[in-house]
Amino acid sequence: MNILVIGSGGREHALCFKMSKSKKASKIYCAPGNGGTRDLAQNVDIASNDIDGLLRFAIDKDIDLTIVGPEEPLVLGIVDKFKENNLRIFGPDKKASKLEASKEFSKKFMEKYDIKTAKYKSFTDYDEAIKGVKNFSYPLVIKADGLCLGKGVIICENEEDTIATLKDILKEKIFGDQGQKVIIEEFIYGVEASLICLVSGNEIIAMESAKDYKKILEGDKGLNTGGIGAYSPSELFTDKLKEKIEKAVLEKISIGLKEEKLEYNGIIFIGFMIEEDDIEVLEFNVRFGDPETEVLLPRLESDLIDIFEKTIDNKIKESDLIWTDQACVTVVTSSRGYPKKCEKGFSITGLKDLSNSLMVFHNGSKYENGELVTNGGRVLSITSLGEDINSARENIYKEIHKIKFDGMYYRKDIAIY
Repeated sequence: MNILVIGSGGREHALCFKMSKSKKASKIYCAPGNGGTRDLAQNVDIASNDIDGLLRFAIDKDIDLTIVGPEEPLVLGIVDKFKENNLRIFGPDKKASKLEASKEFSKKFMEKYDIKTAKYKSFTDYDEAIKGVKNFSYPLVIKADGLCLGKGVIICENEEDTIATLKDILKEKIFGDQGQKVIIEEFIYGVEASLICLVSGNEIIAMESAKDYKKILEGDKGLNTGGIGAYSPSELFTDKLKEKIEKAVLEKISIGLKEEKLEYNGIIFIGFMIEEDDIEVLEFNVRFGDPETEVLLPRLESDLIDIFEKTIDNKIKESDLIWTDQACVTVVTSSRGYPKKCEKGFSITGLKDLSNSLMVFHNGSKYENGELVTNGGRVLSITSLGEDINSARENIYKEIHKIKFDGMYYRKDIAIY
């Protein structure tokens, strides 16, 4: 089969890595790819949001299966476009992708189908939003309604923070059109957890659990990032909790998808806040998470291409997903300045000195004049399997210092704190 993976991050590198092990894969392309994907696939210089360019390429190269990594092409309707041209593609259509494209849409969906979530109110006018804040206590959460590359969620501790945030989004337009509307939401306490599920004919099958780390600084402090580390499985996901999530969340999502006539054959990634037996849904994503994908796929023993095909054909069963009992950890190395503006173009060395037991998924790298250099805020996801979380983590931290690039930073408490 000719496979096309769309995207340029660690998630897409992990997808290429797993599919390259399948006997079904004859040729893998990655558009646009990165410095790591080129070792497993042929990188193609087409942006992930260039829907027409990707369509022409898929037709020209007789692509048998396309996997969409990032959310933007899904929201732009790439699935609709490919299906119109009789191309097999894994992912929800444009209408279903609103579950991630609009936080207000997803909150209304949760309300309608009795999925527990934080109290909220949406605003498009700055002055009305300032008045609306009085109905919430601190801390509170402000979210830009649209896609903001994982940076549209701000926790405000006081009135000063709130006024500044609302001004930035609604007046200064720091998120452009994606911030024309904001959601003000109550802050809910607990432990964050995430679950990536397959959606096939609107039926939902949960994959293994994972926990990611969003804060840039150790001790879970500092600014939110797109994800700075992760591990799987999450110790929170006991059999009792899984059963409760199935009934309180997954079954209700499935009912909602059918009632709303949303066409969905792909991934739904659910963010939870869990406190003892209390479960609340923070958000939906309509694609694989990053860096969760980097810790899930190494644990998957099934043929990933086979899983994708069965999902598209509405033939997937829970028994098709076979997992290793081993644990997996990933630690993300980032550039100086991340998650704010950061520098790029620094030489990356030391990867050849790492133990063969480690997997390195490239988040932001490229080759420039024959040299591997940094090309993003998150640069590398250093990943290891182990008999348990501790051994997987130790495998990484005893080796990661061998990697060098100017301004390299990583948290030293991933899978500890």
